[in-house]
Amino acid sequence: MGCCERIDRVAMLSVHTSPLEQPGTGDAGGMNVYVVEVAHQLAKLGVEVEIFTRTTTADLPPTVEMEPGVIVRHVTAGPYEGLGKDDLPGQLCAFAAGVMRTGAHEAEGHYSLVHSHYWLSGQVGWLAADRWQVPLVHTMHTMARVKNLHLAEGDTPEPAGREIGEVQVVEAADRLIANTLGERHELIDLYAAEPDKVVVVPPGVDLSLFSPGDTRAARAAVGLPQDARVLLFVGRIQPLKAPEVLIKAAAELLARHPHWAGELVVAVLGGPSGSGLAHPRGLQELAEGLGISAQVRFVPPVPRAQLADWYRAADLVAVPSHSESFGLVAVEAEACGTPVVAADVGGLPTAVGDAGILVDGHDPHTWSLALESLLVDPAQRESLSRKAVAHAALFGWDRTTERLYEVYVEACRARSYSKDTPSPNGSLAAGIPAAVVP
Repeated sequence: MGCCERIDRVAMLSVHTSPLEQPGTGDAGGMNVYVVEVAHQLAKLGVEVEIFTRTTTADLPPTVEMEPGVIVRHVTAGPYEGLGKDDLPGQLCAFAAGVMRTGAHEAEGHYSLVHSHYWLSGQVGWLAADRWQVPLVHTMHTMARVKNLHLAEGDTPEPAGREIGEVQVVEAADRLIANTLGERHELIDLYAAEPDKVVVVPPGVDLSLFSPGDTRAARAAVGLPQDARVLLFVGRIQPLKAPEVLIKAAAELLARHPHWAGELVVAVLGGPSGSGLAHPRGLQELAEGLGISAQVRFVPPVPRAQLADWYRAADLVAVPSHSESFGLVAVEAEACGTPVVAADVGGLPTAVGDAGILVDGHDPHTWSLALESLLVDPAQRESLSRKAVAHAALFGWDRTTERLYEVYVEACRARSYSKDTPSPNGSLAAGIPAAVVP
């Protein structure tokens, strides 16, 4: 059976972060969840998945079976430890060589296509797809030009080398997966992507894990007082995610409502990452300086099941990021029935829908007013909670992966067609629309 009719095996590339890592710290975040969940769902469809990632410790075996049909291949590329994400462009040749060696031991046609994640993987995927004569499907996850347009104050701009690398991947890819219609426009407007190559496939949420539950039981499970007013931030601690906005807003809330001092809990769940590693105690020092250390709890990343309890335990989840290609945290929280207050940026309007409040900008005073409006109005929180569950139900990972599979098949068809004749304008019309939305 040709690849036009059936996808048998996908080579998935995640150079800088392993699907085996705990999301929420280092470079592990929403992309890790995306790779794991898509691989899981593809395996359920009968598609074998091989995930290539960089070896970061000598204790890792060459291959790890995550589940039947999904294996992780560890590729040696540079020292196991001590390399940050910004150091990895110099190791792409070594990583590509490891991927090529693996492919060389397999029969021709072993891989149906390559799906790369983030620009570093796209550089390697470009070479692998060319060598194996299969399509390259690429998901950006974040883009340098978008991040630099919405840079947090004092944060370090993404380097020109990354921008150049991203442009090359955009040009090389057979299909580009955009999380939202807005990201599709960014790829076209900022990177000159061919419109016919860009397909919108929103990420998903594990609806079996993230679901409504008893708030009292959840608070008991995570050690929170039953009568607390709980504001929750979940994510990597770095300027891009702007957790300091929530802490400053909480200080303003306490200034207006001093009687909340014994009730308010601001939980910051995550670990330092990226440029946040330069000041790993910056948020703690901020809370101390604002006099709200007693109200702020810093929680290291937790397993996914425990994360669901944190969402259920919260009154509100804040997502004040300067840039998000989608915003998995928002959808996970909503799936648990918790309203979201989020920055009106990137993919967050799509992720939040009508089940929360979108805030224009990052002024702590504006944020404090948005949070306050819900904290003092249980009826509105309950209304948003119902909407949240309904909105999140649109984003199951099975639905996401079924759409991705269709894109895979269409990419193979288009490549097969182009071997003999030029691909017609609007080739997606044969099976997949140019923009797929919920």
